[in-house]
Amino acid sequence: MKEFDFYIVPTPIGNLGDITFRAIEVLKSVDLIACEDSRVTQKLLNHFNISTKCVSYHKYNEKERISQIVNYLESGKKMALVSDAGTPLICDPGSVIVKELRERGFSITSLPGANAVVTFLSQVSREDEKFSFVGFLPKTQSQIEDLVNKYEHEDFLFYESPNRIVNTLKVIQSVRPQAKVAVGRELTKVFEEVVVDSVENVTEYFENNISKGEFVVMVFRSEKNQEDAEIENKIKLLQDKGFSAKDISVILSELYNINKNKVYKIAIGKQM
Repeated sequence: MKEFDFYIVPTPIGNLGDITFRAIEVLKSVDLIACEDSRVTQKLLNHFNISTKCVSYHKYNEKERISQIVNYLESGKKMALVSDAGTPLICDPGSVIVKELRERGFSITSLPGANAVVTFLSQVSREDEKFSFVGFLPKTQSQIEDLVNKYEHEDFLFYESPNRIVNTLKVIQSVRPQAKVAVGRELTKVFEEVVVDSVENVTEYFENNISKGEFVVMVFRSEKNQEDAEIENKIKLLQDKGFSAKDISVILSELYNINKNKVYKIAIGKQM
């Protein structure tokens, strides 16, 4: 098997049995493991009788670790990078050091392994293969609303924490009350569950079932065709400026060659 200077090694997202034989082999063979939290990683290493030493590497010390890691590799040693759970660089640290090592010509490889998004998607049916993953959502309601609108015509996924999940679902419901969502939590663990339903029903479910663990959420694309959605967005912009339904139908039909009666009916419907 070809040897590399630096290995990116996924770790289980819950069930320790999901680690690969190759991951165990690599973690045993390298000279040092860079990890987010040594306490978390040590539990994994102890479980598989791996005695390799660890060094902390997380988002708060990424830049200051660069010179140490470079010097270590230049001395002929081999290293592995792990995150607390899942695949490094996917909503986890690693981008800084990988970029630096590639620029310096070190050999790097990544192992296949656990990832919450892929695990989740493999049990949620979709219309096609296209989707967008946005990582963790921004903090403010307006930013979340913007994302929900932006991805109205795509299935889009994100990670969420248990203390924010209900409020986030309520924001989605306020923007797209007819939306369908899928929510997964505790994937691969004993209390794993995936709930697929209207955003209203899923919100109610998690309001009454306080849960722990990281959530993966998918908002299904709108069933409305994109042309009608774009018309609605234009109508809303003009309504917010105080234009009447009659004025809006005239403006949009003149500017975009859209059927005046169609615009008027949609505008009246949005005012009711």
